[in-house]
Amino acid sequence: MKPEKENFFENVYEVVKLIPEGRVTSYGAIASYLGSKGSARMVGWALIASQPFTKIPAHRVVNRMGMLTGKQHFEAGNAMQDRLEKEGVKVENDQVVDFDKLFWDPAKELL
Repeated sequence: MKPEKENFFENVYEVVKLIPEGRVTSYGAIASYLGSKGSARMVGWALIASQPFTKIPAHRVVNRMGMLTGKQHFEAGNAMQDRLEKEGVKVENDQVVDFDKLFWDPAKELL
């Protein structure tokens, strides 16, 4: 059930909206799912551009090791961590605790 919009950013937004509360995924997993393996940075750029749109839970997307590498693009210093923790995701030293257990892989989950 891959998004079929022509705009890559819009496709990223459609996938990110499907990440369940309390789960996280990575930039690379989204890029791979969209058929653009190697475009993890482009996913990051899309999420930076999404900040004005409140319905896109960009805080649920982290790097491949579970690090909150995009946190500087949120309105407040710890907003990304605060949003994750509000959903029950524990974060220590800017890294998701139990990342492997909380990882949501769109390639597996959206079959």
